[in-house]
Order: sequence, then structure tokens, then C-alpha cells
Amino acid sequence: MCGIVGFTGSQQAAPVLLSGLSKLEYRGYDSAGLAVRDGESLAEVVKATGKLKNLAGPAV
Repeated sequence: MCGIVGFTGSQQAAPVLLSGLSKLEYRGYDSAGLAVRDGESLAEVVKATGKLKNLAGPAV
């Protein structure tokens, strides 16, 4: 089972996506990932295993 959160807009996407993923975290997922794109360059992908805090570390 998976949970997907999407966002399109002009503000920073990572905080919005992390907030949405945090609402799904209670379901017991053992990994998470983000893919963000600024409209010009390729998508930047970040993945982590374990709790969402591992994904939301200093890089995001």
C-alpha cells in the first residue's frame, strides 16, 4: 500500500509535501521519497527509509 501527495504552485514544494506525508505516516510506511522540479531543470529526487524525519533531515 502507498500514499501519494502532490502539489503544484509557486511556493516551496518540499514543506507542503512533507506536511502531507506526515499525515500519512501513521499508516506504518517504512520509507518515503520526494521528487521536486522547478519547471526548468530535471526533478530532484530524495529518498529515505524509516520515519519521515529521516527524509526531512538537513537536506530539505
